[in-house]
Amino acid sequence: MKVLEGVDFSAAHGEFLGVIGPNGSGKTTLLRTITRILKPKVGTILLQGKEVMEMKAKEFSRNFAAVPQDTTVNFDFTALDIVLMGRTPHLGRLELETEKDIEIAQRCMELTNCWHLAERPIIELSGGERQLVIIARALTQEPRALLLDEPTSHLDINYQIEIMELLKRLTVHEGLIVIAVIHDLNLAAQYCDRLVLLHRGKIVSLGSQQAVLTAENVKNTFGANVIVKRHALTNLCYVSPVPSPVKRQTGASGKSNAGITVHLICGGGEGTSLMHRLTAKGYKVTAGVVNMLDTDCEVAQLLNVPVVTEAPFSPITDETFQAHLALIEQADVVVLCNTPFGFGNLKNMDAAEVALGGMSKSVLVLEADRIEERDFAGGEATKRLIALKNKGAVMVKSQAEVLKVLVSL
Repeated sequence: MKVLEGVDFSAAHGEFLGVIGPNGSGKTTLLRTITRILKPKVGTILLQGKEVMEMKAKEFSRNFAAVPQDTTVNFDFTALDIVLMGRTPHLGRLELETEKDIEIAQRCMELTNCWHLAERPIIELSGGERQLVIIARALTQEPRALLLDEPTSHLDINYQIEIMELLKRLTVHEGLIVIAVIHDLNLAAQYCDRLVLLHRGKIVSLGSQQAVLTAENVKNTFGANVIVKRHALTNLCYVSPVPSPVKRQTGASGKSNAGITVHLICGGGEGTSLMHRLTAKGYKVTAGVVNMLDTDCEVAQLLNVPVVTEAPFSPITDETFQAHLALIEQADVVVLCNTPFGFGNLKNMDAAEVALGGMSKSVLVLEADRIEERDFAGGEATKRLIALKNKGAVMVKSQAEVLKVLVSL
């Protein structure tokens, strides 16, 4: 049985390479092959042109250091004793550690911020502290490449961040090659220079986090619906899951919500969570008019919600407005979401007015934030919202209140 097939990639000195993929995709097998625990039937592993499998044990250990997934230590050694074990490849038979070896161990423990734990028994340390000690042991080997299998699994977020920042520093300041299997896609995107996405033993995608972490790649490999966005501060990718709708529910009267269509007039991401909550409750949901780059549009597509869209950064055209009205015509209830309004999307206000007046639809206005704070159309949106109130639109303050009103209709 082939666990890995056609896997071909390289890593440079000073590079942090993340290996990601679903369970059973071959990530751990890849690391075990590089560390010579497993021997490939076909292919070679090279370090600066030299075949790794032909290296003698000590030579290999002076070039490669590994941090396994399970770092449990059952012996009552001190943290310093554990770290000093990393000097073994540099010692002769029966040779004891010298002052130089202890200095190297201290430096590595200072690098990993665990020197203060030197005299503590390893079995008394927390999972995060122990992980730092094991990484220090690996660094004490003075390797060229550091290999880690899920180094942050089961750790609190503070240790996850500390370890990932440590690994990043090791590549930047120490010139190490770091290859790590990483379970958390957002941590991988934040810290890795490049990513290798494995699926069923093959490389599906290899490159920058922008190239690898796409919604399509995540869907095809992990089977999960996600939204991939850029972080406002770092401009790096981050992945947000889109939960699948749960089994259709019934309302308070015992009738199924499946026969009720709720149309959301939304935009600016203000319809996303309400779409999910309504579909989870069994309502049929439609939406519009939203920008094609809007989060509302992405979530609607993932939830199979019919949606009317407009071109990015474009005002709502007459054609799109008519398509929007046609969708509203099919709805039982219309919800005007807590959306920011500018001159480009004022026609969404017009659509709410037509729904309430011309179509005699029940219209709910979700005003979690005062309209004056969301009105970027010179007060025009405020005027139109006041007109909706005067014509009988139902004003609500939260999504929970929207759901409560829907049950009573």
